[in-house]
Amino acid sequence: MSLPIAVIGSVNLDLVMKVSRLPSPGETVTGAELTRAFGGKGANQAVAAARAGSHSVAFIGCVGEDGEGTRAIDALSADGIDVSATFRTPEAATGHAMIFVDGVGQNAIAVAPGANHRLEPAHIDRAADRIRASALVLIQCEIAKDTLLYALLLAKRMNIPVLWNFAPARELDRSALRQASALVVNESEAAALCGAPLRTPAEIQQAAVTLQAAGPEAVIITLGAQGAHARWGETEFRVPGFRVEAVDATGAGDVFCGALAVAMVEQKSPVEAVCFASAAAAISVTRLGAQPSAPRRADIDAFLAGV
Repeated sequence: MSLPIAVIGSVNLDLVMKVSRLPSPGETVTGAELTRAFGGKGANQAVAAARAGSHSVAFIGCVGEDGEGTRAIDALSADGIDVSATFRTPEAATGHAMIFVDGVGQNAIAVAPGANHRLEPAHIDRAADRIRASALVLIQCEIAKDTLLYALLLAKRMNIPVLWNFAPARELDRSALRQASALVVNESEAAALCGAPLRTPAEIQQAAVTLQAAGPEAVIITLGAQGAHARWGETEFRVPGFRVEAVDATGAGDVFCGALAVAMVEQKSPVEAVCFASAAAAISVTRLGAQPSAPRRADIDAFLAGV
């Protein structure tokens, strides 16, 4: 059995509108196709990890005392995820996201955090046993800042490795990166942390050096269809993107992180780990939705065998 992973983060109900093109400000685009699916970066990553091969994933988050919250918990349970530390609050509705996806798979997203911002440090304390029992903690930035920092410090004190997906980018002191063993960012998130845009391969390389110097042993900068650039210990490498026909990029970064977490607890080599995560993300963009697009282990292994 794979080693346990604790995912701390958000869960949302995603309202996905498939449109011919993304609307401009003040413009209405008609003829959309609407689908509903559960998302939220934390829940997406938990599902991705469970499907990618970890048979022991605990999700620590917060939903409202509403029907959406009940269904979100049921959906996580259906993937074999431990939801005993998924808390409920009467103070806010379950989080929602409105996602527009155009004809080439690009998206625009707005999020109403709702109950996600009611996850408090006291909840993290109540989930401490699950964190302590984990081989790795996976966390993002869609929960309240105080709770995020508290969870990072608690995992650090317990000597549990932390994979931090700094998404969505937010204002935090870069010194907080000392709490992470590995950091995953896309180009815009890396630019936000470094305070400068990344326009060239040299600037991407320098960003990885700068971010690693802030604390994490591993820094992975995802580059969309161009693959990923990584600096892992003293090793630096680029994994090229896989050629696929994109349908929806929603959740691809989350699938990458969930699969990377599995690869890390399985102690794959750095290159193998990033390739495994990249393959999972490539499969996900060929499918519509966030959680529905997360591939299972057999799909990832077959994909890699084919390339």
